[in-house]
Amino acid sequence: MIRKILLQLCIVLCVFGCESDDSNSGNSNQTSPTFTFSHDWDGTPVSSSDFNNFMFTTANGESVSIERLRYVISDITFTANSGEILNINGHHLVDVTNDEGFSYTLPSTIPTGTFANVSFTFGLDNEDNSQNYPDLNSANFNVPDMLGGGYHYMQFDGKFINSNMEEMGFNYHAIRAVDASDPNNLIFPQDTFFTVNLGSIPITSSTEIEIEMNIAEWFKNPNLWDLNVYNQMLMPNATAQILMYENGLNVFSLGEITYGTE
Repeated sequence: MIRKILLQLCIVLCVFGCESDDSNSGNSNQTSPTFTFSHDWDGTPVSSSDFNNFMFTTANGESVSIERLRYVISDITFTANSGEILNINGHHLVDVTNDEGFSYTLPSTIPTGTFANVSFTFGLDNEDNSQNYPDLNSANFNVPDMLGGGYHYMQFDGKFINSNMEEMGFNYHAIRAVDASDPNNLIFPQDTFFTVNLGSIPITSSTEIEIEMNIAEWFKNPNLWDLNVYNQMLMPNATAQILMYENGLNVFSLGEITYGTE
């Protein structure tokens, strides 16, 4: 038993012992971590095989069937203990409906070591959202010019049972909040992309980081979502977009971190 414990301790020391806790900038070992994406409804795993069935219930009590779910993350950032920030420019589309994009290996390398924080942006910040992306164009992820242009942050569609016990569609689409009441003078009341902080993560030469989305949180916290009130035509509704933004801050969390053989 003691021998087993000593062996496990040696493995841990081999993986992390040579990594600097103070700074990663001087580390010559480079790697491209992989991020994976999983989805659940308050702890129950969700996949495309669960779609088109009324098997979910919102915190407000509506029975929901998911038909489509896809979203963009961008600008994965690594903050060293020294304060140095490494930003990986780029975006990634996760398409749960078509079982695509569940794994994303960074397009560039970073030094190995323990980082004080790893973060990403849900959606695209305003500068990135003004660019042209052929992959998002081909995926029909664009936002009409009359609503400010750019791209969706998320398309989340389905049906729910309304207060009259009838099936009704919902389109929970997250975009940059816009007041389009005057098409000649669009107003953007606040930014609705947001940063998700995953905390301190040790990065080795083979690291896989799971990002979890609790889909139920889009309807729950801090704003109890009533689908009878907010169901369709939400893209031009700046109030609805800000409520989505606030709920989205509680949607993502750090899942399992796995390390391959060195």
